[in-house]
Amino acid sequence: MVNCATLPEHLLESELFGYEKGAFTGALRDKPGKFEVADTGTVFLDEIGDISPKVQVELLRFTQDHTFEHVGGNQPITVDIRLIAATNKRLDEEVTQGRFRADLFYRLNVIPISIPPLRERQGDLPLLVNHFVEKFRREKKREIRFAPVTLTRLEKHTWPGNVRELENLIERLVVTVPQTTILPTDLPPEIFGHSEKEAFDLALSQRSLQEACEEFEKLFLLRHLEKHHWNITEVAKTLGERRDSLSRKIKRYGLKAE
Repeated sequence: MVNCATLPEHLLESELFGYEKGAFTGALRDKPGKFEVADTGTVFLDEIGDISPKVQVELLRFTQDHTFEHVGGNQPITVDIRLIAATNKRLDEEVTQGRFRADLFYRLNVIPISIPPLRERQGDLPLLVNHFVEKFRREKKREIRFAPVTLTRLEKHTWPGNVRELENLIERLVVTVPQTTILPTDLPPEIFGHSEKEAFDLALSQRSLQEACEEFEKLFLLRHLEKHHWNITEVAKTLGERRDSLSRKIKRYGLKAE
């Protein structure tokens, strides 16, 4: 995978096509590019709408005959790869505005796949949340989970930053929230709002008084259990509850240490 938006023109050329020793300052040896390394495989070009006109010309040649040359070289190199490109721009509009070559657009637009923004596919949100939670569990060595009411709140957000916004949010929560369970009050103001009342209104709306009380008690107990590392005796002492009574509530609400 190559993110075309993060590399200046000369570095993107070197990354894709490789370079010869002495091609530029610091080129101390020959280095193959992504296309060469991925021969018989797949290369994914992210944010292809941001590549410069010069790289567009070079990429057009490659899409026509799968041939390219190292930067600083003149020996044609032919490879067999599958090329997948993605962008957050409308390339047809970029072509109309003269910012993207029409011939390259048509070469790339063989099997177009349009992915709607996250706000239009909220059903994917729980799957994406689970994916990123697992990703950061491995990277940060931390376990977190989202309370159902928190997922409900996330589904209300319009996600102007799309999937990247969701990924960044989950990483932020993994790093900054000490508890294992993420509650609505842990969310930033742009998602949760500025008052705790909003979160509880969301959690308790369209429920009976008994259901509302149970939902509050469940979240309340969960937060205290995590605060005291699931020491039920300590939680019971803190809340002024009998240990056996507290254990029954934990069992009734299906609360478990994870």
